Amino acid sequence: MTLTRAERDGAGSSSSGGPLQLVGAIAKLLNTGLAAEETLGTVAENLRIGLGAQSVLLWLREPNATTLRAITAPALSGTPRTSCSFAVLPDVAPGTLRLPILHEGERLGMLEISPAPSSTESERLLPVVADILAPFLASIELSEDLAYEVALRSKEIEEQRRFITLVIDCLPVGLYVVDREYRIQIWNRKRETGTQGLRKDEVVGRPVFEVLTRQPMRQLKEEFDQVFATGEIRQIEIEVAVAGEQKYYRISKIPMRQDGETITHVITIGEDVTDTHVAQQRILQSEKLAAIGQLAAGVMHEINNPLATISACVAAVENRLADDDPAQLGETLREYLEIIDKEVQRCTTIVDGLLDFSRPKGKYKKPVDTSAVLEDTLFLLKHHQRFKKITVHRELAGGLPPIHGNHEQLIQVFMALMMNALDAESPEEYVHNLGQSVIEKLAGAGRQADGHFVHGHHTEDIGHVVDRAKHRPSYNALSGVCLGALRALGG
Repeated sequence: MTLTRAERDGAGSSSSGGPLQLVGAIAKLLNTGLAAEETLGTVAENLRIGLGAQSVLLWLREPNATTLRAITAPALSGTPRTSCSFAVLPDVAPGTLRLPILHEGERLGMLEISPAPSSTESERLLPVVADILAPFLASIELSEDLAYEVALRSKEIEEQRRFITLVIDCLPVGLYVVDREYRIQIWNRKRETGTQGLRKDEVVGRPVFEVLTRQPMRQLKEEFDQVFATGEIRQIEIEVAVAGEQKYYRISKIPMRQDGETITHVITIGEDVTDTHVAQQRILQSEKLAAIGQLAAGVMHEINNPLATISACVAAVENRLADDDPAQLGETLREYLEIIDKEVQRCTTIVDGLLDFSRPKGKYKKPVDTSAVLEDTLFLLKHHQRFKKITVHRELAGGLPPIHGNHEQLIQVFMALMMNALDAESPEEYVHNLGQSVIEKLAGAGRQADGHFVHGHHTEDIGHVVDRAKHRPSYNALSGVCLGALRALGG
């Protein structure tokens, strides 16, 4: 907006309407909504024309800096004029007027007019113009400060977002996050390089059921719904065949509360625990072989007894063949053969039981009769030399429900508990109802975090045995076998 010739003539004259017209024109310019640079340049030009000055400069602070720049009228080509501060502005020609622009006591700019107006009305006009410009310059600085702060915060947020994304991508576990609508919001790099090999941009925003198709949709939805409803962490272990090799994964679903109260997302973490499973299986197998070593002496004694019987029967048959009439030996031979066959079967049963116990087996879980497990354990332990010195009283309650577990691992648990009980107690102090107590704990599903079963009315007996066993060297067997097996069974 530029003043007309009549307005310029009036502004430069001493008539009462001239200065007011100039002030009105400047006020209109400041409210046009144009860019600040363009508005101030037009204001300077109108002042130059209205005051009849040779040049008008408006010194302002640079955005987010301490240096100054000048808006000039007429406009200069090339590099704009600058200064370090208001105190060291460039020198000017004699007769130049400099008027500070103040807002709430703070200097926001400097109005420089060359040459200075000669009329009194014009001199009175300039402080009014400076007062009009002051709030406009203050609003410009405030807008620039806010824009700078927003840009700075946006940069910090973006850097933080990139850092968090990098951290999630560097995790050695597969991780993805779904919202309440079951749509994937985060998909880390481990998921990209996993068995499915889907890139982040291919899955983010899609329903999880369209991406994870190996698991039935109904089952997957129930898992998410359970976490959303209860707010509890859900953890399972699965076995998957990958390129002909068995892999074990621990899947954890973790509730996430974005606003601190309502569960808004579920974080799912998949961890390859194959090495852990293999190591645990090796430990269990080594513990099993150690237990067999402890049973070996008793087993040899048990086998020697039937072998001695067989040897005696063979010697008796040889003597009868030499002394008696062969025609009359039929009944005697049959009797000796029955004894030999019975003793051979006895040896076979003992050896087969040990061999079956020693062989590595899978971790397949199924309903297990705990009473039968305990009987199998006692069959193996009765060959132990120290167990021959005690009497084990069986108090097996009828009607106990089966538990979901692995028969072989439970035998190891019972065997470790009984061996440690034997270490902890003298023969006359042996807790005869230990087996019944453990069975009740298994069937009752009452557990502590450390893997010891505590639900039932004989808890004090087990605690007494375990506490005393801790001071015996063989307690490590209880820790290694029991904890490993019980954790594998969900204990």
